[in-house]
Amino acid sequence: MANRGPTYGLSREVQEKIDQKYDPDLEQRLVDWIVGQCGGNLERPQAGKHNFQAWLMDGTILCRLINSLYPRGKEPIKKILETQMAFKQMEKISNFLQATEAYGVITTDIFQTVDLWEGKDLAAVQRTLMALGSVAVTKDDGHYRGDRDWFHRKAQGYRREFTEEQLRQGQSLIGLQMGSNRGASQSGMTGYGMHRQIM
Repeated sequence: MANRGPTYGLSREVQEKIDQKYDPDLEQRLVDWIVGQCGGNLERPQAGKHNFQAWLMDGTILCRLINSLYPRGKEPIKKILETQMAFKQMEKISNFLQATEAYGVITTDIFQTVDLWEGKDLAAVQRTLMALGSVAVTKDDGHYRGDRDWFHRKAQGYRREFTEEQLRQGQSLIGLQMGSNRGASQSGMTGYGMHRQIM
């Protein structure tokens, strides 16, 4: 990738604000989950933002993570190649992001490839992994491995069923958003085209 020099002025301020959103405690929880979810043969990174980035940067661990949330034989990423070529590593990250969206994580919770690859916004990477964990816990299909208290369960839809009689009664009511027709009269109104009398 292009070697970018240090930032100055407004760009530096913006980057510092983005960096402040990174949570080291959340990093450890995510590392614990990823290691538990992918299997014990995964080596843990040293603590720290840059080590976390380097651990995930080639995309292999991310691809293994999303594949572990599916039953054997139905994994979304069929081949995970070990490679040192930058564009292939970025392609693996992109494959992970597409599979994450297909799994159920909403688009606004998904980071961009450069956020991880160039270290621009590692807090966004954390948010994506948190959202992925939340969807996995919510699905409760037996593929999630880890502590269920690490992630929040997403709200599920609650479908209401009404009888025909209840629906018919609702048609005769005026909703409070529409105002009220109680006490309505035409007193004080003038006919169309007539001037108002001000006294």
